[in-house]
Amino acid sequence: MTNQRSRPPADPEPRRHAQHGDEDLAALLERLLAQVPDRTQKDLAAESGISYPTLNAWMNRTRGTSRIDPEKLRAMVDVFRRWGVRTTPREFFEAVGRPVPGPSGDEREARLLKLYRQLPESRQRALLKDAEAMLQVSRIV
Repeated sequence: MTNQRSRPPADPEPRRHAQHGDEDLAALLERLLAQVPDRTQKDLAAESGISYPTLNAWMNRTRGTSRIDPEKLRAMVDVFRRWGVRTTPREFFEAVGRPVPGPSGDEREARLLKLYRQLPESRQRALLKDAEAMLQVSRIV
């Protein structure tokens, strides 16, 4: 038996999640897209930076969703919010069966490393110098 105190305090809309808690990504996307009848899967793919074939495979459950880049999940949340649909990152992470990331250092490090590797060597060196300068300043303050 649950009561008000047993709910996680970080979840501002517990009732909404309880209603849709068993949704996979395809069901979640179908439900959210239905709220914006003038928008399509292609619109979602284009605006979130996901290829249409990939999004379509998720919708048709022909491609796994457990390894989706967290940034792609957040991008879809952002698109739906711009379209006026109420949704949360929590819904998307739960739909792919992953824990909702909090303030994770690992995720920030992975994102930084991904960006770093895309830079030319001269920019990588400049970024390292900037980071070292920031570290020195943070020690002084």
